[in-house]
Amino acid sequence: MSSDQYIIEGARTPVATARWYQLFIGVVCMMAISSPQYVWTLFTGPLTNKLGVSLAQVQITFSLLIILQTFFSPVQGYLVDRFGIRLLVGLGCTLSGLSWVLASQASSLSMLYLSYGVVGGLGTGIVYVGIVGLMVRWFPDRRGFAAGAVAAGYGMGAMLTTFPISNSLQSAGMEQTMMTFGLVLGVVGLAASRFLRQPPALLRDAAVAQTPQTVSDVAPREMLKTPVFWLMFAMFTMMSTSGLMVTSQMASFAKDFGMTTVMVMGMAALPLALTIDRVCNGLTRPLFGWISDRFGRENTMAFAFLFEGVAMTLWLLTINNPVLFVLLSGVVFLGWGEIFSLFPSTLTDTFGTRHATTNYGFLYMAQGIGAVFGGPVAALLHQYTSSWYPVFAVAISFDIVTALLAFFVLKRMRMNWLAAHAL
Repeated sequence: MSSDQYIIEGARTPVATARWYQLFIGVVCMMAISSPQYVWTLFTGPLTNKLGVSLAQVQITFSLLIILQTFFSPVQGYLVDRFGIRLLVGLGCTLSGLSWVLASQASSLSMLYLSYGVVGGLGTGIVYVGIVGLMVRWFPDRRGFAAGAVAAGYGMGAMLTTFPISNSLQSAGMEQTMMTFGLVLGVVGLAASRFLRQPPALLRDAAVAQTPQTVSDVAPREMLKTPVFWLMFAMFTMMSTSGLMVTSQMASFAKDFGMTTVMVMGMAALPLALTIDRVCNGLTRPLFGWISDRFGRENTMAFAFLFEGVAMTLWLLTINNPVLFVLLSGVVFLGWGEIFSLFPSTLTDTFGTRHATTNYGFLYMAQGIGAVFGGPVAALLHQYTSSWYPVFAVAISFDIVTALLAFFVLKRMRMNWLAAHAL
């Protein structure tokens, strides 16, 4: 019996049970690597003060994190398939935790870039691509929901650390905070990774309502030649830019709008908003994944992307109201986080499951481009215009354009592709 087959007490666990167990473990692994991205905004102020540099220079760290997380995704996906899910995800969780330990000792921008950006990006990328690729194989009948559930772990994981990290920054300082949380999160992720397994070659268990694959498997080399892939890539890039602008810049524009010194319901507005954001950013992924399983990928994309554009517009118009700042920030993330369930499920629906991990690795590279535009480029646009309004205008425009592309272009293009490549 293969070591990748799932065994409990000497007996093979029914797939119907095993896959839900694997989904839970995958969520834990994703939660362990989420904080480097989603609490980054809390570190930007202390880092600019410590290193004596500008916000745009510090934000390069965030871009490096996402670029390394995404641009090496095809290689990371191949390594996961080649050397096994447990080994690679365990390594990724370790690198993610180690990046904070090293960053806590950084005394220059180059050291910060190397530790938080490069080491952290490589580690989180291995885990993210590996877990998503694993889940679309375990759940052929609920692909959108499964991809959304583990992506929710990534989106919501920082919910558990936002207030503790914010409080620790106040009481213990940045160095001790990074050191402590880096060690804890690295150990948790490494321990969880030891329980991951690949699904059996065929999901034969009668309890699994498997939907047979209806499209031929397309290898990465051939996929990269198709217009439908590059349309999805462009759409992913625009949506990533919009969301990552908010993720990376939130503490900065909250300070400019006077939201870092106010209280809402007896709590500081910024960490409260970030906590609510993590909840909404997580819930939206399985929610819209589930909706797309039933009402179509492109229809769901069009609604969700337009929803975010409207929410971001309302947020900008009411940004000086502390209560609405907190509440609408959550609504904005409710309309953004679903890209991490809709795009991988749409891609696998289109190009098959055999190369799902590596194929998604290529698409996930769009997140890296979005990090450049949403991070340092957005910071530079603010610096040169002395206003956040042009930055928001670009992000809102991307949301609306991508919604229109999903409904009017991608829907027809995929329909033609599937008709030509059906089994």
